Amino acid sequence: MKFGLSRAGQHYVLSYDRRNRIPHWVFEHLTAESVAKNDSVDRSKCDFKPDESIHPFFRSQNTDYRKSGFDRGHMAAAGNHRLHQKHCEETFYLSNMAPQVGQGFNRDAWNSLEMHVRKLTKSYSNVYVCTGPLYLPHKEDDGKMYVKYEVIGSNTVAVPTHFYKVIVGEAADHKLHMEAYVMPNKVISNDTPLNVFQVPPETVERAAGLLFFDQINRNQLASINGRKV
Repeated sequence: MKFGLSRAGQHYVLSYDRRNRIPHWVFEHLTAESVAKNDSVDRSKCDFKPDESIHPFFRSQNTDYRKSGFDRGHMAAAGNHRLHQKHCEETFYLSNMAPQVGQGFNRDAWNSLEMHVRKLTKSYSNVYVCTGPLYLPHKEDDGKMYVKYEVIGSNTVAVPTHFYKVIVGEAADHKLHMEAYVMPNKVISNDTPLNVFQVPPETVERAAGLLFFDQINRNQLASINGRKV
């Protein structure tokens, strides 16, 4: 497991899943300043690149994604890191990517969720977001439950069935507000509202095998998914 691929800026950290060649989770701290439009930062100058801090056996490569039908989907979104060009570029390491359906998901519904997270910085002085993949079971024709997912490329990069984001916003009065989302990795209709994908945080924790913000007592939360606690 590889921790701390945040490098100099300390603007995101991740735990890398060497078996599946994608992150276990990625954690970001966002503020209005870090996501603000910055004309000196040009996303088009950023290149997807293998992460050489990871052992060659466990790296994903651009060739794994080529002709796979999947996008290289950011876990820490490039648009969240606009303070410096270098920060934006560092989100393009393949260690921060997972295969995502492109049209209808990565470029649409998932992008809408990323924009929603950035918009939260207008309401909260600090926004903390954890993002990652899920491999959820489904029932096959024999009536049994299976966890089934595709792999791509010569490095067998796993294609998650779903993705999650768990978010905590800190308001000016220091009250905390949590939101949790799970989205299927497939084409989603553009008219589907984001709140359709809201789930109890415990649902994500059980599926991901992680406890999110576990140092925060749930009693400290003023709201979860917009509902008062």
